[in-house]
Amino acid sequence: MSQLVIFKNESGKLEGFGEKGRRAWLKFLKVVEGMAPGETLGFAYKLPRSPEHHRFFFLKLAGLFHRQEVFGDQGRLLDWLKVGAGHVDLLPGRDGIPVAIPKSISWEALEEHDFVEFTRAMNDFLWTPHARAFLWPHLSEEQRYECIDHWHRSFER
Repeated sequence: MSQLVIFKNESGKLEGFGEKGRRAWLKFLKVVEGMAPGETLGFAYKLPRSPEHHRFFFLKLAGLFHRQEVFGDQGRLLDWLKVGAGHVDLLPGRDGIPVAIPKSISWEALEEHDFVEFTRAMNDFLWTPHARAFLWPHLSEEQRYECIDHWHRSFER
């Protein structure tokens, strides 16, 4: 499958990014313009992630990591959040029972829309009594709620 990155230039026209992209864009336009009436052409596109949202997510993750009492590694906290958010592949374990394997949220793996949906699911999970009890096992339910609420409010825009 061909890959093409396009952008809008200073004059407002779309063009391919880089020399290779410019050639690919011109080839794509030639194919589109040469289509006969009723002829179809399929293509896929990918919307880029927002760098601001990406940084904001990892800032929030770091804030949660420093507030919680269970995980000694931020990567493990993120894996647990992925499982809680349902961002997993289910594979049969040793005994045949499905095991949740966290999927990547890397820049390349998720478009912005999918990253937004993941963060929503993660936040929903964090508000559950189960998640709060796991992160702060020695606190009362009211105190656990306050921990999540304070964390959440500290990152409101």
